[in-house]
Amino acid sequence: MRNLNQDTITQAVIARFSNTPDARLKEIMTSLVQHLHDFAREVKLTETEWATGIDFLTRVGHITNEKRQEFILLSDTLGLSTLTIAMNNDKPPGCTEATVFGPFHLDNAPQYALGEDIANGAKGAPCLVRGRVTGPGGEGIANATMEVWQSDDEGLYDVQHPGLDRAQNRGVLHTDSQGHFHFRSTLAVAYPIPHDGPVGQMLAATQNHPWRPAHLHFRIQAEGYETLTTHVFRDDDRYLDSDVVFGVRQSLLAKWAKQSDGSYLLEYTFVLNPENGRL
Repeated sequence: MRNLNQDTITQAVIARFSNTPDARLKEIMTSLVQHLHDFAREVKLTETEWATGIDFLTRVGHITNEKRQEFILLSDTLGLSTLTIAMNNDKPPGCTEATVFGPFHLDNAPQYALGEDIANGAKGAPCLVRGRVTGPGGEGIANATMEVWQSDDEGLYDVQHPGLDRAQNRGVLHTDSQGHFHFRSTLAVAYPIPHDGPVGQMLAATQNHPWRPAHLHFRIQAEGYETLTTHVFRDDDRYLDSDVVFGVRQSLLAKWAKQSDGSYLLEYTFVLNPENGRL
């Protein structure tokens, strides 16, 4: 392992991982080293550029905390999150498509009964959300667990409000015996991802905007079916074709219909994919 040079270093590093007991970890590490080294050679990476990259990743780590996940933002804005989801969530025609998880999900969100208001004081025009969770044949899925979260009309999630001591626009509900659900919330609006950190600097340097089209997040779980993590997007949003995290799917667009009293109505049916192809 002495006198290594730019032509021999890659195979030397790969050999260092040759005794990795976990076959999958060995495969990943071998490929990672190969691609990283090939990348450095392809772009003729300088020492200054390498140091800049290390500094960038360090700053991504420093700004990450329990309320902000800058590494997820980085993965999202590079399209890696969407690529991984697409590779691992290939569903039959008719099933609701998955999309990015995002950095603002929280475990242990408050539980709500159907019909209740999950806004819990969040600012925004009132909105009724209703629909159904079904299997591919249209059968209603009873007692499906629905986690819902969204921003307020300032484009901020509850965890982004300093000092807020309660969850807002976030909750867990369960479908009724026929798979129906309904709850009250606020009108979804477009918002920029946090861009006051290193990911925002990367976007600015590459002349990309930080905006996401208006949407609601859903994670739906039911026995016998694959878990679905997805969004529903407003079909009239200006950022549908330039979502900073590449999360939009045509099938996930829906209309927020304005009502006579100034409130809004969203209706959507989620179709879950059975586990192991069970119908």
